[in-house]
Amino acid sequence: MLRLRWLTWDAKDTLLRLRQPVGDSYAAEARARGLQVPAAALSRSFREAYGAQSRRFPNYGRGQGLSSRQWWADVVQQTFVLSGVHDRAVLAAMAEKLYDDFCSADNWELLPGASQTLSRCQQRGFRMAVVSNFDQRLETILCQCHLRHYFDFVLTSEATGFAKPDGRIFQQALSLAGVPPGQAAHIGDDYARDYLAARALGMHSFLLRVAQQGEQPEVPPEHVLPTLGHLLARIEKV
Repeated sequence: MLRLRWLTWDAKDTLLRLRQPVGDSYAAEARARGLQVPAAALSRSFREAYGAQSRRFPNYGRGQGLSSRQWWADVVQQTFVLSGVHDRAVLAAMAEKLYDDFCSADNWELLPGASQTLSRCQQRGFRMAVVSNFDQRLETILCQCHLRHYFDFVLTSEATGFAKPDGRIFQQALSLAGVPPGQAAHIGDDYARDYLAARALGMHSFLLRVAQQGEQPEVPPEHVLPTLGHLLARIEKV
């Protein structure tokens, strides 16, 4: 009899990933409005704008009274401003359109084995939830990608006010699940935010490592997932 009863999952780059780089999507939106802005420049500007906004207004501005739509509008507009676009009306229109576009499965794809692994876990009797540093759109994205039905609940950093690796987001998940840490495992792709943060609370955790990640801290092999398809074999050894 397995001790584990619940599995919590990270979302982005664990179950779902963007179909193309952000800069490519932004460049396509600019082209639709007659603007030629290089995708590479937009990617660089996005990283700068996103980083600055995250430092100034953590958790999508939840503590400062911003909505995630406002938060992202600022990021999008600043991305284009840094790339040389200054027409306020065009900036506002692109920000609105891109916020909605990134709710769509047109911009997201499943990682290999995601649906099959979730289905097998469900068949084995595991209850499951999502714990993600994401905004309110995650529910819609999971529905669009036909994954939402696998999960009892979805916890985002915007909703809880806590972002991984803050253990309080995991504590909320355990409270909703009604299990002690030792009966839950978390699966994610980030060493600090997912793997270490869950273990710090006494949960089990598994680290998804994709081939292109490069050098990372040493993790016991039995905790590493080369693919999502390795999960159930790892769980059986807990």
